[in-house]
Amino acid sequence: MEIAVVGTGYVGLVTGVCLTEIGHYVTCIDIDEDKINLMREGISPIYEPGLSDLMKKNIDEGRLTFTSNHSEGFANKKVIYIAVGTPQTKEGKADLQYVEKVAADIGHHINNDVIVVTKSTVPVGTNEKVREIIRELVNGKFEVEIVSNPEFLREGSAVQDTFHGDRIVIGADSDKAASVLEEINRPFGIPIYKTDIRSAEMIKYASNAFLATKISFVNEISNLCEKLGANVEDVATGMGMDDRIGNKFLKAGIGYGGSCFPKDTSALVQIAGYVQHDFNLLKSVIEVNNDQRRLLVKKAKERFGNIEGKRVAVLGLAFKPNTDDMREAASITLCEELIQSGAEVVAYDPIAIPNAKKILPQSIQYADSVENALENADFAFIVTEWDEVKNTELDVYIKKMKTPVIFDGRNCYALEEAAKYAVEYHSVGRKTQFGI
Repeated sequence: MEIAVVGTGYVGLVTGVCLTEIGHYVTCIDIDEDKINLMREGISPIYEPGLSDLMKKNIDEGRLTFTSNHSEGFANKKVIYIAVGTPQTKEGKADLQYVEKVAADIGHHINNDVIVVTKSTVPVGTNEKVREIIRELVNGKFEVEIVSNPEFLREGSAVQDTFHGDRIVIGADSDKAASVLEEINRPFGIPIYKTDIRSAEMIKYASNAFLATKISFVNEISNLCEKLGANVEDVATGMGMDDRIGNKFLKAGIGYGGSCFPKDTSALVQIAGYVQHDFNLLKSVIEVNNDQRRLLVKKAKERFGNIEGKRVAVLGLAFKPNTDDMREAASITLCEELIQSGAEVVAYDPIAIPNAKKILPQSIQYADSVENALENADFAFIVTEWDEVKNTELDVYIKKMKTPVIFDGRNCYALEEAAKYAVEYHSVGRKTQFGI
């Protein structure tokens, strides 16, 4: 099928490329001419494993094209996907200006009947607004149907998730439109759940809010475990064996980040407020997460008293491994607090340093390896659980650091392993380990 996808961020580009891989012909549209030129060469502007290879393959086979021209991109397309950002406003709401701009562009430039599919995460009722904008502009010349088709991709495994997801949600008020979307997605071989538009919009927010709740819950349990002498990993394993709970998203750490959970939890609180519902549970989830991001600095200050003048190695900057995304990363809060406390920060990340430099304080130094970041450090923070970090032997800390004191925000090392080395090892939800 001939399809257009507007927006070439994580969601739009992955969606467009993967649709070509199952046989559709896709034109990806973006207003950034430099990005368009880059992508025409098969170069992905985002770091996502496997994406560039699929881009090159489908460009070469003639199924994937790129343009910044909406008239060209929409010409003769039966289906148009909206996959632009909905960033968080200062008030915590989803900013819909980009979605509404695309709706207007569709209304101005289409030349045939279309089904408009919203992949962007949008508040309940947004798809109806999109339909209203487009229909008003086309003024009855063409038939316009709207479908909500939320994405459930994880950065760092987005391509894998597209082909091996748990479900595809299709929200539509038209059986015809729903059937077209079902046919488009059938080759993925993933269970399809059809519902109404508003329920589909809500499924996305409810899913992310629930997962964020699990993360904040286990982090609160981890803080309690430290005070009571329990091991949060054992507690989480025992909990996860219960089918009613499940073992996913029960890993204690220094909070969630990225482009989805922080934004979507805040947006859902705002959505609830519009209908005079005080979502106290979700407010607490957000508060717990904000506090958890500061955990390592709190531990360091408890250990050293004053960290002014201390040299700190920060290992990992991206909000999670296998991505260069710095949005709402715990490293931002940690680095800012370290600098404010007078510490000297040397940071390392295998991918995210270029993006980090745009956000983090200018006084931060950057290393080109774990070993160089650790050189002469008074203590180290493990912030992102990159394989490179997890696979670093503990004797490297001993050899490189002034004092081998480690604050591990991702529990990368087993306590039994830390006990074999002359390191002081602080982790999350577990007892402090003093090695031999």
